[in-house]
Amino acid sequence: MTFTLRPGPVDVHAHWLPRELFGLPPGAPFGAITDRDGELHVGETPLSIQTRLMSDVDAIRVDMDRAGIGARVLSAPPFAFARDDLDGATDYVASFNDALARVVRDGGGAFGGFGSVTLADPDVARREIEVLAASEGIYGIAIPPVLADSSLDSEPLVSVLAAAAENDLAVLVHPMQLPSPTLAAHYLVNLLGNPVETATAIASLLLGGIAERLPDLRICFVHGGGCAPDLLGRWDHAWRARADVSRSSSTPPSEGFTRIFLDTVTHDEDAFRLLAQKAGEHRIVLGSDYPFDMADSDPVAHALSWGADEAALARAARELLGL
Repeated sequence: MTFTLRPGPVDVHAHWLPRELFGLPPGAPFGAITDRDGELHVGETPLSIQTRLMSDVDAIRVDMDRAGIGARVLSAPPFAFARDDLDGATDYVASFNDALARVVRDGGGAFGGFGSVTLADPDVARREIEVLAASEGIYGIAIPPVLADSSLDSEPLVSVLAAAAENDLAVLVHPMQLPSPTLAAHYLVNLLGNPVETATAIASLLLGGIAERLPDLRICFVHGGGCAPDLLGRWDHAWRARADVSRSSSTPPSEGFTRIFLDTVTHDEDAFRLLAQKAGEHRIVLGSDYPFDMADSDPVAHALSWGADEAALARAARELLGL
């Protein structure tokens, strides 16, 4: 029997992590995840969500039914990405992918999955990607937008993108919310850090010519592309004015922007309308960021009220997932 997702809107941006993996992979820049009186903490930072919502499949189903979501494509929360080549990192990734495959298999079409990969060694990542590609209901991988001092136009992430494209897997790019002294107060590490990380990755992909080198790559950036939609005019100007900006790509960034996928998590009608204008409705997919405090709690209703077309959202999701 061929695996199929349930009918209805498909949320491509939602997180899940089994409790046995709350310890996080070796090299994670955050402290372990802990349950404190039913609330999830990463290190000493409260996440303002109930612990059970991160790992309880039944709770996820209840939220889906309430929001009118037919299926969710689950991925690890970004603090559980394995960024370093340390003992235990590959074991952590394998454990997550095995657990995710079970949830997808047992979900009756309610769930798909974006698996995890070890990012320090492209050869290891390629082998992990090949295993994921053979697993029904696993549609891609989730990766961070930046790694150490590089992004999607540098190794090892370029090789990871190439391996995903060659194995017909989509790529979901999710910011890491990396610590920064200048963003320590007011939750700016999320409010500013996340959108900038995502915009950095989009600029690197487009200006670095990676999207042109990998025409079969299906890649999605969450949170509506961060601040990239607002910056496309600036990027285009620089692309035309400076040889060092345009030397690696043959088309202006605004043109490349219409070939990537972006989700609906913008929190604002004006921001969503700008995104739709810049990307085109054929490239916008439904997202929620469940179960985080910054999630859109009613993503279908909000997207439709902002002018999204439900059929277009469905078509874009199917194209992203390769269905």
